[in-house]
Amino acid sequence: MRLLHTSDWHIGRSLHGTDLLAEQEAVLGALADVVAAESVDVVLVAGDVYDRAVPSADATAVLSRVVARLRRAGATVVLTPGNHDSARRLGTFSELLAVGGLHVRAETSRLDEPVLLSDEHGDVAVYGLPFLEPELARFELGVTTARSHEAVLGTAMDRVRADLFLRPGTRSVVLAHAFVGGGVASDSERDISVGGVDLVPASVFDGVDYVALGHLHRPQTLSPRVRYSGSPLAYSFGEAGQDKQAWLLDLDASGLADVRAVPLPTPRPLSVLTGTLSELLADPAHGDAVEHFVSARLTDPVRPADPMRALQTRFPHCVHLEWTGSGAVSDGRSYQERLRGRGDLDVAGEFVRHVRGVPAGAAELALLGRALTAADRDEAAR
Repeated sequence: MRLLHTSDWHIGRSLHGTDLLAEQEAVLGALADVVAAESVDVVLVAGDVYDRAVPSADATAVLSRVVARLRRAGATVVLTPGNHDSARRLGTFSELLAVGGLHVRAETSRLDEPVLLSDEHGDVAVYGLPFLEPELARFELGVTTARSHEAVLGTAMDRVRADLFLRPGTRSVVLAHAFVGGGVASDSERDISVGGVDLVPASVFDGVDYVALGHLHRPQTLSPRVRYSGSPLAYSFGEAGQDKQAWLLDLDASGLADVRAVPLPTPRPLSVLTGTLSELLADPAHGDAVEHFVSARLTDPVRPADPMRALQTRFPHCVHLEWTGSGAVSDGRSYQERLRGRGDLDVAGEFVRHVRGVPAGAAELALLGRALTAADRDEAAR
């Protein structure tokens, strides 16, 4: 049996306010091409299908079209909710969806009931563990003393192993959404920890043939049988240049036979550009980034006027701007400390200096003074 391990689709996510649905549908649709080219039997989605608990109508439509493409390509789909999803919403009509080849494993109380698939070697049990929030899962699992992800996941895996014990000779795959020891985080994952209780040792998953992990956005191998696929798209500029992939795994008669990476396309790359505004607008070295999502770090000593508008004349997909010029360096005092005890004109002038990195000129201060005087007159007339 051949399976494709993916996770963290985050359908509906934006990048600094820019909609990514078109890019998401493009890369997720490409999974159907992998299914057809590699004769994939099962596609696994290990949590964070959506980016929020209540996805938009457009996001649900993208998921519907993507799953339809995967099914037409010949794959069964098994997915679980992550910490971004609402398990209850995602699991709506799950029994009916299973008839059509989409298996949503969203109920904590039924996590030891696998999706049973078969090939020429016998059965394969696919267990989908929804994201287990300790404060909720400990009651659903009947272990009220469990306060950590390790404790609730350990209980969940005990139930999985107990079910497997009753299925001798059955090969097994587990989907889980967690921060497992040895994994390296990115800056685009939502924290699921309180005081470090999120960290789970990989040994929790002992006893199964393959563990398809979700939550961390870069592909990682914790052991030959425990892996993160990572997200199919880069969701922060900290992931710029990161190669995205899925894991293609084969199960033979004895269990896990082979795992290899399958690269995924990048509909629109991310680039971080550093320089003065004039350099970024003119330097031919940045020509490749014209159609990329761009984060610009401006080094001008004085903050330029309306720099985003200027940058978007060359980089129409520039979505983030940071000014790191010398004028942006603080003198060590907080903004509040610098303003304490100062008059309205001083406060307005300090705001100009804070934003632009240079003091307001005489003409600007005169204009600000006239505006403040007019505002005082209007206030007194009320």
